[in-house]
Amino acid sequence: MNKNEKKRYLFFISQNYSFPILRPIQQKILMRGDEVKWFMYGDEINTEYLNKNEKRLFDIKDVVEYAPHAVFVPGNVVPSFISGVKVQVFHGLPGAKVKKNGQIYHFIIRGMFDLYCTQGPSSTEKFQELAKQYGFFKVEETGWCKLDPLFPLEKKDESSKQKSIFFASTFGHKYSKAKVLYPILFGMMKKYDFNWYVTLHPKMDLSIVELYKSIDLPNVKFVKSTELIENFKKSDLMLCDSSSIIYEFLTQLKPVITFQTQTDGPELINVEDIDKLEETILSVLDNLEINRENIEKSVKQFHPYIDGKSSDRVLDAVEKMLEGENMPKKKKPLNLIRNFKLRKELGYWKWKI
Repeated sequence: MNKNEKKRYLFFISQNYSFPILRPIQQKILMRGDEVKWFMYGDEINTEYLNKNEKRLFDIKDVVEYAPHAVFVPGNVVPSFISGVKVQVFHGLPGAKVKKNGQIYHFIIRGMFDLYCTQGPSSTEKFQELAKQYGFFKVEETGWCKLDPLFPLEKKDESSKQKSIFFASTFGHKYSKAKVLYPILFGMMKKYDFNWYVTLHPKMDLSIVELYKSIDLPNVKFVKSTELIENFKKSDLMLCDSSSIIYEFLTQLKPVITFQTQTDGPELINVEDIDKLEETILSVLDNLEINRENIEKSVKQFHPYIDGKSSDRVLDAVEKMLEGENMPKKKKPLNLIRNFKLRKELGYWKWKI
């Protein structure tokens, strides 16, 4: 395409977590004089999260007619019948959740993307190996657009001596510890003068979600997926189980305590015995620099970018492709089954001739 031509971009989303991931890119798109529209589908997304100044396409036919030059996707799938470069920007930092066959979910290749915008060396190296193996996509290390608003890092107001804890939990019986932790956390919330910010995975069992939402204490706030970054900044440490949100928080170089985690590493302070959890939390709050060196080493591997310009790097990589540079050697697979399922879900049966 012409380098000076106004670019049309599309955000293709089905989950609420997509809003804070894509908004930093949206800001940069508009600053560059290009345009972007949102397409939301499925029954797991709250359309009310869209801001009044954000442009939405309501029908899949309108999406096709819009003919975007590139489509940005935090999720796992995107239909081939929408035009443009298909860009994977990820819905989380690399975690350790694995399928039964041992494959890490973060590195599953579904044959639907032209460009993977990786977040740091630890993910780039693996995706580059996969790019050589498959040949139908390219990889650019950009950093993660969602974290742009987190940088540059801000020092917490030292005048406030009240400590703050961010508690997050993932879903699934194997990984989530939210239910077993509730009694001890509720007790600590009443016992100590700490602020608590609580967020639970959207797919969490609703009975557990209601359990935490029912906590009626002035020092406890339930945080939506669109409010994470602003509450990360207010928190001194994170308590978590096995969610990839751990690594988002670690980029601030603040400590993370995990409970019976599946993602153990030297950057984390893992507790196996629930009877030792309270004393560990208190100890870390008294010495927030306790694990700093290990955290810094880890962050350099999974997200070394602290300039808040990851969205610019994503757009630069996309524009390079639109100008015909850094193109994959092979065409993507037809992906007949996945594309059929998407056509059925979206109700679009028109075929190009």
